[in-house]
Amino acid sequence: MNIPSLMLAAPGSGSGKTLLTCGLLQVLLNRKLNIVSFKCGPDYIDPMFHKEVLGTKSRNLDLFLSSEETVRYLFSKHAKDVDLALLEGVMGYYDGVGNSTWGSAYELAGAVGAPVVFVVNARGMGLSVAAFLKGFLEFRHNSHIKGVILNQLSPMLYGSIKETIERETGVRVYGYLPVMRDCVIGSRHLGLLLPEEIYDFRSRINRIAQVMEETLDIEGLLGLAQGGDNLPGGGEDGRREFYSSYAGEGLSIAYSKDEAFCFCYEDNLELLCDLGVKLYPFSPLGDAHLPEQIHGLLLFGGYPELYAKKLSENITLRNEIKDKILSGLPTIAECGGFLYLLESLREKDSGKEYPMAGVFPGSGYDEGKLVRFGYVELKGGKAFGRDVGTIRAHEFHHYDTVNPGRSFLAEKPISHRTWPCIHSSDTIFAGFPHQYFYGNLKLPAAFLSACGEYKRKTDGR
Repeated sequence: MNIPSLMLAAPGSGSGKTLLTCGLLQVLLNRKLNIVSFKCGPDYIDPMFHKEVLGTKSRNLDLFLSSEETVRYLFSKHAKDVDLALLEGVMGYYDGVGNSTWGSAYELAGAVGAPVVFVVNARGMGLSVAAFLKGFLEFRHNSHIKGVILNQLSPMLYGSIKETIERETGVRVYGYLPVMRDCVIGSRHLGLLLPEEIYDFRSRINRIAQVMEETLDIEGLLGLAQGGDNLPGGGEDGRREFYSSYAGEGLSIAYSKDEAFCFCYEDNLELLCDLGVKLYPFSPLGDAHLPEQIHGLLLFGGYPELYAKKLSENITLRNEIKDKILSGLPTIAECGGFLYLLESLREKDSGKEYPMAGVFPGSGYDEGKLVRFGYVELKGGKAFGRDVGTIRAHEFHHYDTVNPGRSFLAEKPISHRTWPCIHSSDTIFAGFPHQYFYGNLKLPAAFLSACGEYKRKTDGR
């Protein structure tokens, strides 16, 4: 299978990948092309920007959280019959787990056969751009880098720098983007601001797209996308057996979805839907009750610390969630969702402490720094009473608690540093790590089994 594709990657974070990706998505949409987008790595926020532009869901592809075979399967599943699949890289191009390329944008480009267009912030550079780029081209035998876009470059300098780069490196330059100060995307402690928090976001993206039509070789980029490597077969990777063994027909699961709880892997939800589960979104901020007759609950991460007062004031729902969980409703709660289940949460700005659901003792508080960041492997525990082996997950949080759980041991994959985490029982799996279901299908299988058992018990009442 050959899927027309491009990856926009960069030397490091802050190079403008997300802004350029969104602008190019808008350009392609304006041309009435059928586009799908992906984000390399575990980031939740960048796909929200893609979705805001496309109007359809963007997906994560992660070579640490899941196998190469699974990544190819998901890529081919979502990119089937599209005109172009656009991938956004992560961090620096070769940056993976520890000081390796494991899980990097470089490895993902190779796994799915996507030509890479390297985004270089050329502000303040001349000939050095060519030397800088040459280092990335030669760092690995096959860098997959097939083109360059120069960001924050003066139009007067473009012609000479383009000629120099192509002469010195042999790589084609597909255009540039000038400095556009009014189109900068702000950030906070977990990454970029959310799209809905950025004033006039749609107008900004349309302005960028208009400039791109004038400064980028769009036809050349579309031609490059057609020249990617054939995608190897996705294989089954245990999925066929999983789908046949864990059908979810008749199961209803509620999941949190609002401004406070917005960090969710779309493929997690789609996997449950593929199994026949009916999913019902609800808002811990605004809804007085959970959806009726549910058999499971998913509390995702996000920014509950920004909405602690409003979450606390929704007393009816807080109490209902506590009662349901303590009565045995199978629940997965991760990061922000886990903080919501503590006794209290300190508001980000005021530091005032507000009551939360109170399923677990303890308070969530701001450490004023990044507490955990990066990939982990969860070992030595059971999920919903079942052996699930090692679970690969991701942590990224400034908030902490004295009661993070002790059911699993989190281990860093390179340094092997460890710490206890996760509250796990026959009916709950809650803690700071974010879960990616395709990384270990035993986790959603255990969750659905618990949901099925809960349904049988409650149906008999």
